[in-house]
Amino acid sequence: MEKSEILVSTTEHIPGVEYEIIGEVFGITTQSKNVVKNIGAGLKNLVGGEIKAYTELLSEARDIAIDRMRENAVKMGADAVVMMRFDSDSISQDMETVAAYGTAVKFK
Repeated sequence: MEKSEILVSTTEHIPGVEYEIIGEVFGITTQSKNVVKNIGAGLKNLVGGEIKAYTELLSEARDIAIDRMRENAVKMGADAVVMMRFDSDSISQDMETVAAYGTAVKFK
C-alpha cells in the first residue's frame, strides 16, 4: 500500500469498518525559518497580528509529520490510522517540533 492510501482519522472508529489494532505510529519533524524570515517575524511582533512566516512553518511541519506517520503505518502493514493527534513544542524562538501520532489498524 502507498502512504497516500493510508486513511487518517481523528475518530476512534471508522463507520462501517471492522479492524484490528496493530500498534502506535508516529511522525515527527523539527523545522526552523531562515534568518530573513525571523527578522520579518520580529518586526511583525512589534506591531501585532498574525506572523505568516510562522503559520507557514507550522503548517509545513504538520504536513511533514503526517506524511512520516503514514510512512510508519505502511511499514507496519496498516490500512489506516485512527485517533490521530498532534503535539508541538518550541525548541527555541525559531524552531518548532511537531509530532503526529495515532493507532495503526488493519482492516478485517
